[in-house]
Amino acid sequence: MTEERQALYFDLIDKLMTCPNGQEPQILEQQPELIDAGLVNTIVQVATIFTHEGNEDGAKFLIHVARELSKQLGLYPDVSNKE
Repeated sequence: MTEERQALYFDLIDKLMTCPNGQEPQILEQQPELIDAGLVNTIVQVATIFTHEGNEDGAKFLIHVARELSKQLGLYPDVSNKE
C-alpha cells in the first residue's frame, strides 16, 4: 500500500468520524475507489489506536463500519443460521 493511498484512507476515515450521524453511506459512495480490504484494515488499525487512547466510542463506531464494509466486500463470513 502506498503512502498516498494510506493518506486517502485516513482522510476518508476522518470524514466518517466527523460526518453527521447517518451520512456515512453517502461519504463512502463519494469515493468508491477506496472501498477495499486495505480500507477495512486501516479502519481496524485506527480503531485499535482509539481503544488504546481511551476513545471507546470512536473505536466501536469504526469497528462497526469495518464490519459492514467487510460484509459488502465479501470479507466477513456469513455466520447466520441457514437451516
